Amino acid sequence: MFISFDGVDGVGKSTQTAQFVEWLQEQGHQVLRCRDPGSTELGERLRTLVLKDTKISIAAGSEMLLYMAARAQLVSEVIQPALAAGQVVVSDRFLLANVVYQGHAAGLDPQDIWDVGAVATGGLEPDLTVVLDMPLEKAVGRIGRELDRMEARGLEFLEKVRQGFLREAERSPERIVVVDADQDIPQVQSDIRQVASRYLKVS
Repeated sequence: MFISFDGVDGVGKSTQTAQFVEWLQEQGHQVLRCRDPGSTELGERLRTLVLKDTKISIAAGSEMLLYMAARAQLVSEVIQPALAAGQVVVSDRFLLANVVYQGHAAGLDPQDIWDVGAVATGGLEPDLTVVLDMPLEKAVGRIGRELDRMEARGLEFLEKVRQGFLREAERSPERIVVVDADQDIPQVQSDIRQVASRYLKVS
């Protein structure tokens, strides 16, 4: 089973993912947690390049392909071996993030990104993607650190990102589910577990 979490920064992905992984482990599952981009040496270096090194100009197409390279390595080195071993994989972001950030928000064709992603991942997609959603102003107000390359593009860009997530969820409701993150942490976690229980055999 492969599950990813997504949404604009500030919605609580890290907190909710950590609690969700703990819950899965309590149910007896072996869980591998990873992040995209990242979780491999190549992925972490590319993550620093595309998110932190803002002195380097990166066009939308180049940006998308750098993410794809990191993702291809993540799938080959981390995700596929874990799935083959019967583990549940929980990833902080996956291909949907590219479709939304570089597609819906930055102007590339979303379908082209899905197609390139299918090559990069060998056709692997999460069985379930949980999109955490809340009003943008609240999400941005919760970011307590220096903004990365994506976040620094401003509210108009980030609102396009948010709407992109919602549109993709409408197109693929069987595998992309929106959870209201504008609630207290325990309620959000409860909603996530309820959604995941449709896909997992848990008590």
